[in-house]
Amino acid sequence: MIKVTRQVVPAWRFSLVVVMLVTLLSLLIWQLLVLQVFDTERGHDFLQDQGDARTVRTEPIPAYRGVISDRNGEPLAVSTPVASIWINPRHLSKEQDRWGELADVIGMSHADLSAKIIKNSHRGFVYLRRHLSPRQADEILALEIKGVNAQREYKRYYPAGEVAAHLVGFTNIDDKGQEGMELAFNEWLRGVPGSKRVLKDRNGNVFRDIDQQTIARSGKDLVLSIDMRLQHLAYRELKGAMRRVGAKSGSVVMLDSATGEVLAMVNQPSFNPNNRRALKPNTMRNRAMTDVFEPGSTVKPLTVVAALETGRYRPSTIIDTSPGYIRVGKKTLPDPINYGAIDVTKILTKSSQVGISKLALDLDEQSVWEVFSRFGLGISSGSGFPGESAGMLPGRPNWRLIERVNFAFGYGLAVTPLQLAQAYSVFASDGVLRPATLVRQVEAVDGQQVIDPVIADQLLTMLKTVTEDGGTATRAQVVAYSVAGKTGTVHKAGVGGYADDRYMAVFAGVAPASNPRIVTVVMIDEPNLDKYHGGEAAAPVFARVVTDALRILNVAPDKMLPANNLVKSGNRQSLKSKKSQSLVEGRESA
Repeated sequence: MIKVTRQVVPAWRFSLVVVMLVTLLSLLIWQLLVLQVFDTERGHDFLQDQGDARTVRTEPIPAYRGVISDRNGEPLAVSTPVASIWINPRHLSKEQDRWGELADVIGMSHADLSAKIIKNSHRGFVYLRRHLSPRQADEILALEIKGVNAQREYKRYYPAGEVAAHLVGFTNIDDKGQEGMELAFNEWLRGVPGSKRVLKDRNGNVFRDIDQQTIARSGKDLVLSIDMRLQHLAYRELKGAMRRVGAKSGSVVMLDSATGEVLAMVNQPSFNPNNRRALKPNTMRNRAMTDVFEPGSTVKPLTVVAALETGRYRPSTIIDTSPGYIRVGKKTLPDPINYGAIDVTKILTKSSQVGISKLALDLDEQSVWEVFSRFGLGISSGSGFPGESAGMLPGRPNWRLIERVNFAFGYGLAVTPLQLAQAYSVFASDGVLRPATLVRQVEAVDGQQVIDPVIADQLLTMLKTVTEDGGTATRAQVVAYSVAGKTGTVHKAGVGGYADDRYMAVFAGVAPASNPRIVTVVMIDEPNLDKYHGGEAAAPVFARVVTDALRILNVAPDKMLPANNLVKSGNRQSLKSKKSQSLVEGRESA
């Protein structure tokens, strides 16, 4: 019989194995605690780095923003490809010996770059420079510094610069519309970004595209109604006028009388949308659409419309303005001289306060208010421009006599230059009011008949006398073209009432008067006191702009002036154009 001997394992060996297993488990638990609890920053970095080295990422493909152009196809806003440099500070912090090299190439001080990296050392993505040219980006990437990457983007560029800045607007650094038509049509212009899957290395650098999931869709193009030839012209003349009369600000608006399209809209002061480093908020306003003012005498023709509509007045109806002033309540309203007995037409020719006051006192105040409302005052023009003002057209059940009179000659209400131009377009389009539009129209927009075509024609004939000899706006005359319009010289409100030394000079006109093509409004804010009247500060700008605009638009002349009247005070030297001079010489030789 064989005897089996059992070998006894020493207790210390068993204890050793248990201690080793417990130690390993403890170390594992401790490492997890360190990464997840005690040292979350290092733990996050570790896990993030490991994830970066093993993750397939989806990256956006930027979409091309639509082009904005004028009615003739001239580009006003285009997008150009650029590159933005971004860094992974966690990776770049390990390349401290190359920070100086990177700072020199990218154009930063060593201290600024170091501070940026250290401040964001816990992050994995930080922009270093936005919107660099592809060549600049290639120079930076050529350094092959770990943690430095490039991202493809688009940058908006505005070829017209400050000339069309208020109308076109601009985008921010992320290509989103911020002002003007860029903002109003942002959804139309912006496009839809695409996406692609990429494989990154452990440093976060893309080393291979896997596939393209969605294709980027470019934004739609936008064609504005403005004609850049007229826009440049209006901007040049307004800027020159600002220097000549020392004004605070100004606006010019030009409409197509048949369609309601805005052919030109400029303001001063302006700004350069391509360089906004020193941008001032007050220069960004499209004053022609956002700023309101009391229109003064420019709305006297609307009061005359209310009078003609009663049937009790005609353009030839005589009104006695003697003795040259009228008392309304406690206020005396004078004319420059005693015009005596004059007809309704001459009330507009001379801009008689007494004559308009007598008409206003004889009319029902609600009927005058209703005419103003029909002409679009106090109502948005319908352009859809961001921040556009609707003006102010106050209404009340009971009017004091002085309120009725002030309202009739343009005080106590507020309009924008665009609203005033839209109102005058009614005279130019046989009594039809059309919404103003900043987008080119293939066909004329249907309008609303707001006054009888006969009355509209009568007003044009009456307003022609304002620009003829004896009128208040002879400086608005245009060679070979008839002009119908009205001046306005408005006291600005100050502390305690209207100021005696601050004015707004306005002129609103239609040309040619016999067959209207354009409606133009000029507003000059606070010109020098030696040239503050509408006929002195605003009318000459109208003449300069309209003279060249009608030539550019190939509008046929509708009148011939005598040779000795071709050059008049306030008109440009361009009135002596070769074409006009040849006509004069031909007539003289005949």
